[in-house]
Amino acid sequence: MKKTRVKAERGTLKKVLLYIRPYWFHVIVSVLLSALTVALTLYIPVLVGRVIDHVVGAGKVDYESVIKLLVRIGVVAVGTALLQWIVTSVNNRVTYHVVRDVRDEAFCRLQILPLSYLDKHPAGEIVSRVITDVDQFADGLLLGFSQLFTGGATILGTVGFMIAIRPTIAAVVIVLTPLSFVAARFIATHTYRYFQAQSETRAEQTALVEEMLTNQKVVKAFSQEENAAARFDEINGRLQKTSLKAVFFSSLTNPTTRFVNNVVYALVALTGAIICIATAGTAAPFTVGCLSAFLSYANQYTKPFNEISGVVSELQNALACASRIFDLIGQPPQKPDDVDAVVLQDVRGSVELRDVAFSYLPDKPLIEDLNLSVQPGQRIAIVGPTGCGKTTLINLLMRFYDADAGEIRVDGEDIRCLTRRSLRAGYGMVLQDTWLRSGTIRENLSLGKPDATQDEIVAACRAAHAHGFICRLPQGYDTVIGEDGGSLSQGQKQLLCIARIMLCLPPMLILDEATSSIDTRTEAHIQQAFHAMMTGRTTFIVAHRLSTVREADMILVMRDGRVVETGTHKELLRKNGFYAKLYNSQFAT
Repeated sequence: MKKTRVKAERGTLKKVLLYIRPYWFHVIVSVLLSALTVALTLYIPVLVGRVIDHVVGAGKVDYESVIKLLVRIGVVAVGTALLQWIVTSVNNRVTYHVVRDVRDEAFCRLQILPLSYLDKHPAGEIVSRVITDVDQFADGLLLGFSQLFTGGATILGTVGFMIAIRPTIAAVVIVLTPLSFVAARFIATHTYRYFQAQSETRAEQTALVEEMLTNQKVVKAFSQEENAAARFDEINGRLQKTSLKAVFFSSLTNPTTRFVNNVVYALVALTGAIICIATAGTAAPFTVGCLSAFLSYANQYTKPFNEISGVVSELQNALACASRIFDLIGQPPQKPDDVDAVVLQDVRGSVELRDVAFSYLPDKPLIEDLNLSVQPGQRIAIVGPTGCGKTTLINLLMRFYDADAGEIRVDGEDIRCLTRRSLRAGYGMVLQDTWLRSGTIRENLSLGKPDATQDEIVAACRAAHAHGFICRLPQGYDTVIGEDGGSLSQGQKQLLCIARIMLCLPPMLILDEATSSIDTRTEAHIQQAFHAMMTGRTTFIVAHRLSTVREADMILVMRDGRVVETGTHKELLRKNGFYAKLYNSQFAT
């Protein structure tokens, strides 16, 4: 288990480095400027030591020399501050460019992921990965850039200066310092799994909040507020426990290393004081100024270990978050179109299914041995109880999913040999679940036909009986609506979706409970518009209200993934089979 975790961490770290590689020039600049900043910082204690020696070592203070040294200290301090600002700016640039690249790739991956992945993962969890986890990763990466380079350079620089001043005391520091590494490493190995659990639980909480907000009316309608609150409390409790453990273990790092560093500092002071007294009056004395500089170096030498130990804890969290976003980016995309895929053109609308089989789960068959032949211009109604496979059949026709066996042909071409874009361009869909994006009414209507004129848009809206309510909006067709339609009613949103299809008029239509949210009077008018629109177009109609499918050329009655009956409305009623039972049950008194 431990080896697997370490291997996963290393794999994640390699991926992070791959994203940083395009900005290698900025990284080199940051490293060089960090080294220069450290050199100037370490030069200040030398100057301070000289000032002390001028004040303490002579009977009379040489104010002129002291003032020169103080001016030099001021110049070095200002130069150090300026370089630190530049280094911070460069680090910020690298960090947020990397974060931009990661988010771009994650979003692009979402566009090509198969629907099976999106169906299995709640929207809130995916949002948490792209937003929250990337933010956490950015914080850890920025902290790493800010302190790792500078800390490493400080350690090397102080070692060099201490050895140059007094190797004996430097040896005391170098020998005892690894205790900080041991303590930090021990604690860091226990923090990763807690940060991983924290990130996963946070995603679960985000998914629940998103689900409850999206379906707030349903929650209130069924008085599920207490159950929703109980679910949130349970997840929130687990998040509190995992967060507490992660923070507790990570917070142990800094005080532990500080304790070790303070011991080192005390031993340096004691050893230095003894040497200072012992060498007084000799040819090579260890002066008070040298001791002051050495103590400053000892403090600066141990300080990066405290910072790096804190960075290690943050990096554990960052790597845990990065592994989740990289897991999303690494998901296999949907099978791409074949190199020689055919572009479907001049669609006539013949559709044929031969021995089609499909299941969402391997051990739970859904559609088996489905055969169907549809002639151009026919209206095919698909009816049956919930879960019988009606919407699944639509998903297969649109190639949102590929059939496990058999083949589906459009105009004689296997749809797996067609480009998805051209296949889907041949269909127009109106679903029970509406989809509108943030933008104007006009922009939402023209999604399928961006070059549509105003007259064409108005004509389509009149046919869909949407023109009236659009004109009553504040800016008419230029009214801006929010995501998923904003304040529009469900019926108004569905009318806009119907108008969108009437505007582009594709050669084949799919109507999946297209009028479920519309009042009866408006539905009667729209059915007339649908009748005109469907003339000469192959149409698949999914409906639960069987009164809407009476005029279909063929009705497919599905049950448990199979077509159990076919025929016209009158033929199926005469058979007095499963369809007749469904139909009569809707009109029973």
